Amino acid sequence: METGRHDRFSRVQRSRDWSIWAGCGQPRGGELRPGTSNPARIRASFGGVARNVAENLARLGQSVRLLSVVGKDRIGEDVLAHTLQAGVDVSHVHSTEKFPTGFYMGVLDGSGYRQFAFDDMRVMRELSESYLLYHADLFEQAAMVFVDANLPEDALAAVFGLAKKYKLPVCADPTSGSLALRLSPYLRQLKMIAPNSVEAGILTGRPFDPSDSQAAIESARYLVNQGVEAVFVTLAEFGVCYASSETTGHIPALRTSIVDSTGAGDALTAAVIFALVNDIDLDDAARLGLSAAALTLRHPGTVFPDLTLEKLYDELAL
Repeated sequence: METGRHDRFSRVQRSRDWSIWAGCGQPRGGELRPGTSNPARIRASFGGVARNVAENLARLGQSVRLLSVVGKDRIGEDVLAHTLQAGVDVSHVHSTEKFPTGFYMGVLDGSGYRQFAFDDMRVMRELSESYLLYHADLFEQAAMVFVDANLPEDALAAVFGLAKKYKLPVCADPTSGSLALRLSPYLRQLKMIAPNSVEAGILTGRPFDPSDSQAAIESARYLVNQGVEAVFVTLAEFGVCYASSETTGHIPALRTSIVDSTGAGDALTAAVIFALVNDIDLDDAARLGLSAAALTLRHPGTVFPDLTLEKLYDELAL
């Protein structure tokens, strides 16, 4: 990847899922039964919010750099090799012997939706303020930064401090309801935030049902009033609502079969960031995001491997 401001997108990401070997299982034969083994269909894939977004962007042709940490183990090696093969610059990812590579396991129902999830993210303790400050030159060279709320708070503060120093736009994903409020002090620095309905309700203090698109639009407007430039509230099967100081809207989800919902929100976020970097308006950004989500929903993995801008537009034409 070329370095310098001419890069369309130089991505500095951190999250609980930066370097996760994602396992998914679907129980066979009905409800989970405690105290015994449950037959299931089990598969493994490379996942993680930030890693997924990075891979999606790289497959769309954007220059992407990943800052993260993995364990010095086989899983960490495989995650980095796969991510590099997808086009992401992983040369600055830190490897540590202190903890194993992050791991996430989701339990899906028969429709492909997550019912339970477990993770071991101790390795994220190594993604420190000093690590980020050591790589300050990458911020200086970047065109945009993406971050989610799973960073330790000192590291999160370092990200926004470096972004402010180098006048970088920042996009963010709250990641979960329990972590969303970590982004509250930085709303005025955000170019874009992409919460789901639960996270949006927590950030605004106004919980709402994902089927209520008007409430989602009001939440997006509230966050714009708090200083965020553009807000995309994802509503799963009910689509996406968005707002800026100039426009608001709701676009229903595209009709599609669902193999696995894991990674669909990350695909939407990546397509929206792609649109913002390339000066595509918010209406079309939302449509491209829903298109990327639909492609991912039909794929048994966290990232649709044949993703291109042409395929995004083809999906919208169906």
